[in-house]
Amino acid sequence: MERNFNTNTDNHDEWLTPPKIIQSLGEFDLDPCSPSPSTRPWTTAIMHYWEGGLEKDWYGRVWCNPPYGRETFKWLEKLAEHGEGIALIFCRTETIGFHEQIWGKAHSVFFFKGRLKFFKITGEEGGTSNAPSCLVSYSENDSKKIKNSGLNGKQVYL
Repeated sequence: MERNFNTNTDNHDEWLTPPKIIQSLGEFDLDPCSPSPSTRPWTTAIMHYWEGGLEKDWYGRVWCNPPYGRETFKWLEKLAEHGEGIALIFCRTETIGFHEQIWGKAHSVFFFKGRLKFFKITGEEGGTSNAPSCLVSYSENDSKKIKNSGLNGKQVYL
């Protein structure tokens, strides 16, 4: 099994969360891996870190759509340690990182029906992703938010 998580079809690791997903999950206090304010087409949380998010302190309810690449599971490890928040990642259930940071630590995983269309940094909708996506919750409260979100898919409690 490989630790590499995969990049998107454009071969870069920044995909923006579809705004509908953020809106359906309620307000977040912090997005530690956000685009810079000059390029962010919409807000995902009250506070945003766009540089050094892994090194900074996290607080409150965290939204985490980490860079899709080799560092993905470092972000999930920090979110698991923080204990409050939701991550949006590719659904690579066979990877070592998924086993280490999700199966043994998360409260629930929500598997989207079908593949998501992420957005480009310009705010334009991109193409369909090259892998299925899931939401990972690290608290009971966040699992409830996912359950009540109206998003299309299946939630599994761990």
